[in-house]
Amino acid sequence: MEAQEYIESGILELYVYGLLSEKENLEIAELAKNNAEVEKEIISIEKAVIALSSSFSPFHSVANFEKIKARLELKHGKVVDMKPASNWSQYVGWAAAVLLLLGLGYQTLELTKTKEAISTVGNEKNKIQREYAFLDQQNKETEKNLSIVRDIKNTGVTLGGQAVSPTSFAKVYWNKETKTTYIDAAGLPAPPKGMVYQVWSLKLSPVLTPTSIGLLDNFEGNTQKIFAVSQTDSAEAFGITLEPAGGSLTPTMEQLYTLGKV
Repeated sequence: MEAQEYIESGILELYVYGLLSEKENLEIAELAKNNAEVEKEIISIEKAVIALSSSFSPFHSVANFEKIKARLELKHGKVVDMKPASNWSQYVGWAAAVLLLLGLGYQTLELTKTKEAISTVGNEKNKIQREYAFLDQQNKETEKNLSIVRDIKNTGVTLGGQAVSPTSFAKVYWNKETKTTYIDAAGLPAPPKGMVYQVWSLKLSPVLTPTSIGLLDNFEGNTQKIFAVSQTDSAEAFGITLEPAGGSLTPTMEQLYTLGKV
């Protein structure tokens, strides 16, 4: 903690009132020894406390004393019996001490509120940082997907819905040079539990020959529904079927959701 933070926090007042722990007292004493600003503040607080206490002590000027002496006719040094002093000043001193303690309690309460506010701000900062990191990751994914869609070297193949799901659709982005293949599955419904979509590269002649090029795993977790699958050497068509989790060796034609020719 910096010297100015010590001065503004109210902990130096607690030090002067003797309400800190031994460890904290030693820490403040060491700081005051090495920091003139802190030492000056402690001396200022001590003077203020002494001044406040002194303000409640009775004081009579010389002139007032002479007036009192004349009225009591103490001209020849006659001894006068004095009554015990009243305890009023003592009571006032205790009242001052109570006021000081109340002020100290208020400062402690405000200090606690400040610490809680700082903690709340810290939590909000962490929350904002997490949200920023998430949005930054989403932005990077979006930029990557846009680059796939806009790449003129990619051949776009539209896959239309089939009998089991006529409203379904998908799109394949296939770079014939690099053989990279991406599937845009935004037009497919979420697969039932225990099932997964499987993508097939198809040769149509001389006989229909399907080759699995990947599964659309974590379908619901992929918010943008763009999936990278295995590289494809050659294909005359692409199809997507719904298969048991883990995929199948051959496509289940009754569960053919989309199909499209290159």
